Amino acid sequence: MAVTEDVRTEVRAWLDDNWDPDLTVADWWQRLADSGWAMPSWPEEHSGRGLARPEANAVGVEVGEAGALGPPGGLGTMLAAPTIIAHGTDEQRQRFLPKIANGQEAWCQLFSEPGAGSDLAGLQCKAVKDGDEWVVNGQKVWTSGGQHADLGMLIARTDPDAPKHKGISYFGIPMHQPGIDVRPLVEMTGRALFNEVFLDDARVADDLLIGGLGNGWAVANTTLMNERASLGGGGGSSATSLALPGSVAGHLERRAGDFVAKGGRGGTATILAGRSNKLLQNLVAELGKDDDPLIRQDLMRLYSMDQISGWGVQRAKAGQASPALPNLAKLMMSHMTRLSRDLGLRIVGPAGTVMGPDTPGGGMIQELALFSPAPSIYGGTDEVQRNIIGERVLGLPKEPGPDKATPFSELPTG
Repeated sequence: MAVTEDVRTEVRAWLDDNWDPDLTVADWWQRLADSGWAMPSWPEEHSGRGLARPEANAVGVEVGEAGALGPPGGLGTMLAAPTIIAHGTDEQRQRFLPKIANGQEAWCQLFSEPGAGSDLAGLQCKAVKDGDEWVVNGQKVWTSGGQHADLGMLIARTDPDAPKHKGISYFGIPMHQPGIDVRPLVEMTGRALFNEVFLDDARVADDLLIGGLGNGWAVANTTLMNERASLGGGGGSSATSLALPGSVAGHLERRAGDFVAKGGRGGTATILAGRSNKLLQNLVAELGKDDDPLIRQDLMRLYSMDQISGWGVQRAKAGQASPALPNLAKLMMSHMTRLSRDLGLRIVGPAGTVMGPDTPGGGMIQELALFSPAPSIYGGTDEVQRNIIGERVLGLPKEPGPDKATPFSELPTG
């Protein structure tokens, strides 16, 4: 506790001297990155401070409470950076990490395919060596933020004659090239969080191969474990903003103070970032339903699940938890989303059938009701999480199928 309080005092003093809402987003994020406070849990040699999880969380709280713009978010921070730190070369870390920390480059995740979602290792996207480059052909889908990304975390099949899990490699592929076509997918909510991506003779340099040739499945699992832990952890930082990193969104040259979140990020992001309990409590008080014992009981259930999930993720980050905890956290997040949806609709009553900012809660409950099926699918379906827990942790037998040593090219299709 004493160490955490010392960190909070230091951050508070630094913010007093450095936060300026009139800076551009780019200038503020660079200042934050140079100080090490943007990514405080990263190693010191990679723009961080090497802080343990509780101290790093305290930094986020202080930035949020100071009313300052939080550090860059998105998949670069959440997925690409920890994967590159774990598996990248020194040159790759020096190339990618500073531009994630200062928000200059945004990332997307090119994993799922139309025929390879739950069975991700069955992916068909292929990369063929051509001198110092790889030529990539295939299709990806459910690519979050692909329309704003500068780079993609790509897994592609580099050896079709190797067993299914062995012939995959992991690349950091530039998204701004003629061979990549990103098409947003509009959801029931009217938003387009996801995309389909077509790769037609797209090219990626050999030195952007991360983790070694044919080792993509192991590297991808690092990404997936960080994804499940982060999704299950509900966001965790009080320092949030509406500013998007990268060269595409156009936020970097705008005024930093204009992107400071006031009371949440809006839409389903507020619920999925672990702030649904406060939103629902406010709605209960506003609509005079705070004496309903069933609503009060479910509010406490949601609060308890949120706290337990956060503690579990902190244990996982500190290496003190079951290897299944990221999968359990992802399942918990799906459950919390459904509970938030059901409870929210009970609170707002008939207004739950009407969309718009003038409805109780500003329309967030209604949007959540439309969005709620997604968390049980993205990041690995709930069924996939249960299979992983059963097979890898509980030691239950695998589903029957071809021998693991069978070359991918000989596996039955269709």
